[in-house]
Amino acid sequence: MAQEFTVAVVGVGAVGEEILRVMQEHSFPAKSIRVLARTPRTISVDGRSYQVEATTAEAFDGVDIALFAGTEGEKGAAVTFGPEAVKRGAVIIDNGADFRMRPDVPLCVPEVNGAALEGHSGIIANPNCSTAQLVLTLKPLHDAFGLKRVMISTYQAVSGAGSAGIDELNAQNTQLAQGKKIDQAGPTFSAQIAANVIPHIGGFDDQGYTSEEMKLVHETRKILGDPSIRVTPMVTARVPVAIGHSEAVLVETERPVTPEAARALWREFPSLEVVDDLKNDSASKRYPMPLDCAGSDTTYVGRIRQDLDNPNGLAFWVVSDNLRKGAASNAVQIAEELIKRGLVKKR
Repeated sequence: MAQEFTVAVVGVGAVGEEILRVMQEHSFPAKSIRVLARTPRTISVDGRSYQVEATTAEAFDGVDIALFAGTEGEKGAAVTFGPEAVKRGAVIIDNGADFRMRPDVPLCVPEVNGAALEGHSGIIANPNCSTAQLVLTLKPLHDAFGLKRVMISTYQAVSGAGSAGIDELNAQNTQLAQGKKIDQAGPTFSAQIAANVIPHIGGFDDQGYTSEEMKLVHETRKILGDPSIRVTPMVTARVPVAIGHSEAVLVETERPVTPEAARALWREFPSLEVVDDLKNDSASKRYPMPLDCAGSDTTYVGRIRQDLDNPNGLAFWVVSDNLRKGAASNAVQIAEELIKRGLVKKR
């Protein structure tokens, strides 16, 4: 009989609800699921009710796997309760940024570096949403051609800021539709997001890069296991899209690379799908778009073309559901990979 596990899901915002949805879709081997948050209440996800309990240290007694669904803000619930959960025997998978760059914590996208989970010390970090989809495309290129440099711009959905981001966009869209003027930024974004693009996610450093941009640099190198890769984040921009992050990427490789070779590699790589038929009558077959990726665990790549001046250069476009592969699905896949590798303690 297959082993089943007691699972805790901490946080019931956009990502937390999506984790519960993904676990159901994946038929995750959970004998029980404890849903924890600041405030006890009952929630419903796809018609299934969950009783939410208050997050306390004692709530992790008997838990095998704890999935922390915190948003991108630092000092999330995993900092407060993660070490205590580990002491009580759980493996924690954290969606926040607090543990990602600790050398003793694996930062994992299972299709790319599942082996990094071996020898974990109880804490696993889920990467930033824009990094997760990016490294799926970079891994096969790096293995086949060697990556020298990656230049990237991201166009990120408002759900990357959680449920509040979606609410703010919807409210502003309604105001605009009613002919009302939006006089000031909402509480979530630094400027009006409806009918706008904000080239700013996270705080700025002394060089003018944002924390979101620097996550792309450090996390990409850690996941690919190569600190020599030069990563230049051109901009991380917030766009008025509910779900689905888009990325424009230019890579330079050690050895010449062609669009045909890249397409062949990507078609064989798990969780990737090539959408790159520019002559197709259907726009959704010509190139990937956020509207088409919502609700999918797949990352889509298209607009694949040679650098005009460099046979070692390749430009492409990447789209993925940031709540799924960028957060919830990857967290659940990490848990599945831990079980597959026998890395969850048997009680």
